Amino acid sequence: MDRRFVLPLALAATLLSSLAATPPADACTRLVYLGAHDDVITARSMDWKTDVATNLWIFPRGMARNGQAGPNSVTWTSKYGSVIARGYEVSTTDGMNEAGLVANVLWLVESEYPAYDGRGSGLSIAAWAQYVLDNYGTVKEAVEALRAQPFTVVTDKVPGEDRLATLHLSMSDASGDSAIIEYIGGKQVIHHSRDYQVMTNSPVFDQQLALNTYWKQIGGTVMLPGTNRAADRFARASFYVDAIPKSEDPVKALASVFSVIRNASVPFGINTPEEPNISSTRWRTVADHKRRLYFFESALTPNTFWVDLKDIDFSKETGKVLRLDLGPDQRNVFAGNTVKDFRPAEPFVFQGL
Repeated sequence: MDRRFVLPLALAATLLSSLAATPPADACTRLVYLGAHDDVITARSMDWKTDVATNLWIFPRGMARNGQAGPNSVTWTSKYGSVIARGYEVSTTDGMNEAGLVANVLWLVESEYPAYDGRGSGLSIAAWAQYVLDNYGTVKEAVEALRAQPFTVVTDKVPGEDRLATLHLSMSDASGDSAIIEYIGGKQVIHHSRDYQVMTNSPVFDQQLALNTYWKQIGGTVMLPGTNRAADRFARASFYVDAIPKSEDPVKALASVFSVIRNASVPFGINTPEEPNISSTRWRTVADHKRRLYFFESALTPNTFWVDLKDIDFSKETGKVLRLDLGPDQRNVFAGNTVKDFRPAEPFVFQGL
């Protein structure tokens, strides 16, 4: 073996062995592409053991919200309309608002939230991403507000399971800015930089960055890790999102981004009993911040379709809550711009106390 790689490989082995002791978790990947002519595209995969009961929703401005954390829940009225992907009929897992801000929640088993005694303002973790989409137009604005900790994030059990939802939140905007928010040891930790283009699951983000530094020393054209583990997906996504051409053609740029998020996906039907943290990719979203297009791709349908936010009435006066029924396992087939296929619906209630 080339001596240049002996020490780095030893370091990687040490880091990866520590990851092997990480408790089981479900997996996802999120990446941000920074392209030509200030193009910004955010992609994410949803990897989960079972159907997440995802449907797409359109929310207008002016919606009265409640944090669903008891009598002292934080309340707000949405300033921005948004298109979101719902999870388990009780939470916002992903979405983009009309200002071009994207929010994604991914699993992080190391998450530990502050104890909530019900006295201060509380926010259900199921509404965390929606709070961001409703209230802020840029990452900088969101980070400045959330640093003040206007609420305590309150978690609850995953529907149908006996484990708490442990999530971290990523944000990206039309300028290419990014931020990742985690709760480690009961304290909020914010990573804010345009450089933070990729996020997966365990370990915590600081350690993900350390692992990525190692792979940068190797060089992605020499060798890249190929397993489904979160650290390996982080390395592949980080290399490819910078390696793909910065095409001036937005269609080609989207094709490149889709190819990267597919590369970081887990083949459908994969089941690894000795590593229950590896779950199949069930769906992917790709958000074109500049053109305000929100793409959705299910693993079980042949078509990728999109929602053109420019065609939506988000106004408080005449905008409506609309739902696109994706069916069990997101098997309903759609094509092209699906704004016309959404139907009026009563807004779902976020899971809470």
